[in-house]
Amino acid sequence: MKTDIVNVAVLTAAFLSLFGVAEFLYYKRKVKVEYTRKLVHIGTGLLTMLFPVMLGNHWLVLFLCGSFALIILASLQYHFLQSVNGIDRKSHGSIAYPIAVYGCFWVYVYYKVHGLGAHQPSLYFYLPILILALCDPIAALMGKAFPVGRYSISKDTKTVMGSMAFFVTAALISGCLLFFFASGAMKFPILISLSFVIALMATAAESLSGKGLDNLTIPATVELILIATA
Repeated sequence: MKTDIVNVAVLTAAFLSLFGVAEFLYYKRKVKVEYTRKLVHIGTGLLTMLFPVMLGNHWLVLFLCGSFALIILASLQYHFLQSVNGIDRKSHGSIAYPIAVYGCFWVYVYYKVHGLGAHQPSLYFYLPILILALCDPIAALMGKAFPVGRYSISKDTKTVMGSMAFFVTAALISGCLLFFFASGAMKFPILISLSFVIALMATAAESLSGKGLDNLTIPATVELILIATA
């Protein structure tokens, strides 16, 4: 119990430090909010990779995710954390993110406790969250740098180039993690095919979701495919 409390405190300090760095860059270094948002998005995802190692109890993850969801809600209400919220469009992404993290962690714990599925339990957490944490900002940055094939979803502007970048990155992440965490009986052609399907469906989820809801639909899509193929 004492170890759990220490680990929660360490992770809380790490997340708060990440927000603090983003605020410093936004206010003191005048870094654009689109970049500080991406920093927090990626940093949060990478820090959550420590959850299966440091937090074996899903209630602790619920506490952490719930606490930060409340902080985000308060920041939206009282107009602080502008390094995350200071955008000129409506987005639910900041709230959707901790919900997605907890949901994926719950699935991971469920499969670990009950010993179900052909995949290693860690895959149910690491794969959807890594795709969310890395592919989404890469797609946005590539789309902004090479704005080829613009299209709009719920007033959010996206690009074919960004979607292609998302797909390629998701396919690489899926292939690597499936190789390490999927069933040892999975043959290489099946592994490649599953990586392609995951990347394609996650890209579709990102492309068709607006107002930041891709932070929910991307990991949910990946999770459902893993469950269906377990």
